[in-house]
Amino acid sequence: MSTERRAPLDRRRVADTALRLLNEVGLDGLTLRAIARDLDVKAPALYWHFKDKQALLDEMATEMYRRMVAGTPLDPADTWRERLRKTNHALRTSLLGYRDGAKVFSGSRFTGAVHAEQMEESLRLLTAAGFTLAQAVRAATTTYMFTLGSVIEQQGAEPLPGLRREGFDVAERARLLAAYPLTAAAGAEIFADYERHYAEALDLVIAGIAAAYGID
Repeated sequence: MSTERRAPLDRRRVADTALRLLNEVGLDGLTLRAIARDLDVKAPALYWHFKDKQALLDEMATEMYRRMVAGTPLDPADTWRERLRKTNHALRTSLLGYRDGAKVFSGSRFTGAVHAEQMEESLRLLTAAGFTLAQAVRAATTTYMFTLGSVIEQQGAEPLPGLRREGFDVAERARLLAAYPLTAAAGAEIFADYERHYAEALDLVIAGIAAAYGID
């Protein structure tokens, strides 16, 4: 009989396992049964920790955020523009690290106050720059929703970096749309060089926020 002791089953261990399996099977294939099998437990054991799949997704999103914050030190000397760029680029990098990462994150509820410290710092910086609290919230949520939507679209075409879904080949798209030359050429601006295009578009969003609220 083996005397090896397994690590105790807790929420963090289940979420870690789920995030690892996510890259293998995607969100649609991620079931409590599959997670339980990987942990070598019966599926009902997971219900002690998560009442349903959405509760697990909430914990997965929270863990993704924990890892993002741990890897993204914020500088108190950031300008408000730098802060929005830094936090959104970090969010994008984190979401792209998981297959369907943006779908997991979208609509999930943090299971603790893990987000509060960074949010408080960012809102303080924005309000100190001249934004009202309402404007600061709008600026932060607008850039967040842009980033989330951008990653959802990218992962729809590329579930994982370098893994492109059938039908999203830029050259093939251009050939099929040859009768519409501008639309054909636009494919390279939509379905390629995602990082550069995201950075440029985020700067456009931030410039729009500055112009709308009259804050440099």
